[in-house]
Amino acid sequence: MVTGPVRSAGAQRPCDPPEPLGPSPDLYCIELVPAPGIRGISGRVELGHIPGPFSIAVTADGRIRYGLRLIAAGLPSPGSLGAFRTYVAWAATPTMDSVARLGEVRNGRTRLGDVDLEKFTILVTAESSAAATVPGRKVVLRGQSPGTRLFPPDFLQLSIGSMTPSRHSGHGGVAPDSAGGHWTMVPMAPGLTMLPAEMALRPDVTPYLPSADGPEVRRGQRVQLRNGDTLRLDAGVVRRTIGGRSYSMFAFNGQQPGPLIEVARGAGATVIFTNRLPQPTTVHWHGLRLDSRNDGVPGLAQTAVSPGEVFTYRLRFPDAGIYWYHPHVREDVQQELGLYGNILVRHGDAEDSSAVHREVVLMLDDLLVGEDGPVPLGRESPTHALMGRFGNRLMVNGEPGYRLEVRRGEVVRFYLTNAANARTMNLSFPGARMKVVASDVGEYAREAWVESVVIAPAERYVVDVRFERSGRVPLVNRVRGLDHVFGRFFYEADTLGTVAVSQRRIGPDLGRSFTRLRSDPAVRMELDRYRRLAERAPSRTLILALETSNLPPFTQRIMQLDSIYFPPVEWSGTMAMMNWASTGRQVRWILRDAETGRENMDIDWRFSRGEPVRIRLVNRRESVHAMQHPIHMHGQRFLVLAVNGEPNDNFVWKDTVLVPAGGVVDILLDPSNPGRWMGHCHIAEHLSAGMMMGFTVQ
Repeated sequence: MVTGPVRSAGAQRPCDPPEPLGPSPDLYCIELVPAPGIRGISGRVELGHIPGPFSIAVTADGRIRYGLRLIAAGLPSPGSLGAFRTYVAWAATPTMDSVARLGEVRNGRTRLGDVDLEKFTILVTAESSAAATVPGRKVVLRGQSPGTRLFPPDFLQLSIGSMTPSRHSGHGGVAPDSAGGHWTMVPMAPGLTMLPAEMALRPDVTPYLPSADGPEVRRGQRVQLRNGDTLRLDAGVVRRTIGGRSYSMFAFNGQQPGPLIEVARGAGATVIFTNRLPQPTTVHWHGLRLDSRNDGVPGLAQTAVSPGEVFTYRLRFPDAGIYWYHPHVREDVQQELGLYGNILVRHGDAEDSSAVHREVVLMLDDLLVGEDGPVPLGRESPTHALMGRFGNRLMVNGEPGYRLEVRRGEVVRFYLTNAANARTMNLSFPGARMKVVASDVGEYAREAWVESVVIAPAERYVVDVRFERSGRVPLVNRVRGLDHVFGRFFYEADTLGTVAVSQRRIGPDLGRSFTRLRSDPAVRMELDRYRRLAERAPSRTLILALETSNLPPFTQRIMQLDSIYFPPVEWSGTMAMMNWASTGRQVRWILRDAETGRENMDIDWRFSRGEPVRIRLVNRRESVHAMQHPIHMHGQRFLVLAVNGEPNDNFVWKDTVLVPAGGVVDILLDPSNPGRWMGHCHIAEHLSAGMMMGFTVQ
């Protein structure tokens, strides 16, 4: 339990005096050291969040961007330094082969430029001229970014060379099960080294893949519902061909993704759901502010629907936007095997579609496939419990190699949903201009230009893209992976699809309207009513943490070495075998109430309807493997107020927010929908490993 007052978000910056509920200074603050012979001065450099549409600022090729602030004390007056007239800060690569001027500095707080370097050195030098373009010889302060702490390969190899597998390493060889699954080697990212002791690890659970026969899977179809309509929705087994071989997977109505439900805002509909799976399940209507008894959470809203049983959901759609539906029983299994679909709620008859030529709905996913097909899942408990299950085959609308044909000058509105178990994506259309217009539960206060879209599991973003030149434009996920063995970052790029732009020009030309960043006065007015609440101190604080037990000795030691540094986002599964072999029996992910110390489903928060609540989400750095968490609040909406103490200046209603490793995110919850609800991490394996809580809106 953490006691004591919680200061307002504006004071919770990484380089401020450390507080137990603040962002990690170890990951977001560089302590500057005086050069030899220099006394009485000190400095720190804050790796600050750069405000924008996302809780992580990233370049199009996946580099984290930081806004630098230098806090200095004790710098002598430049006039007392003889020929020196000013102080200048610089950022350099560790080998000093590239140096960038950041600007003049003085005592107190100075806003410097932005950097997108993963490993870098900060220098403060005394200069004879403010126009200096290269650092002089008089260095007064220096420090290194947190990423430079990654071990060199010779030290790591020496440290782990003697590690051998033990009795904790799980099943050796192949372990068949009654459903036809067996453990085989999980695929490793190209170019990465897999250590001998790591290769011997196996999950200590029974492998599972469905074996029941079913019809061949079909592509998802659009279903339009009017007020009062009824939809019949079945969850069942289908056959899916991957790499020329056929496998059993799951689907809604035999479709992957499930039917795209299109409905008008304010409508109501009935869904008669039949479970034809070989295991219990439910349907959660993600993001909809509906009645809690229809939310699809077993134990809170309903009992799980057993095989062969029927459950009736009564839905309402109060907010326009893009939503989705998926199971809330063993999401790590059922969602991975294909149970998900989109819901597009339109504004109504008066909806203005003049801003774009067409609309396209894209569900993004990844599937983990080995040499023998889909890698089995854990029957009794989830595998990949440490980092989540990263797939190696990226898909759009259930298929690899998405294709779209457009005409030159066409403006397309893409509705993006990330249905992956664990992967946060950094999506872009290189060569095409893009702006973000909406997110989970509505439109932004103002549209914003973006180079890429950072979209975590369960998040949705709506972007307008103009294809101005003919040719082929790829839809790519570009990120920076971390080689944990050799302590290096490397570039990863996956092409999810291609947009073929014809030479024939489209009409009418929407180029002029596209270049304007629009702001809806009604949306802005509604959001501004909540802005005055942004200065309140948090009334609730939720700590995101991790506990492990009985991990293999090899995994324990390598994770302890690895914990010297965590990037804000783990973009890909580069510790494949250790992650695969960690199960929900060994890993417990935690949501902890900072005031009471209660954890996960022992938390019982209660809110009064219509009284907004500021909640602080603190992602603790102190664990064997800190990583980002997409936190989802059922049945409600919220605003992101601040990230690591940096206020957000462009509001949008959300239901899921990505909290970076070691970071702090403040949200303003709008508890307008009464009932009993759940909050949880939307990495499926973290949820299945306990990372969930309940709350009540009275």
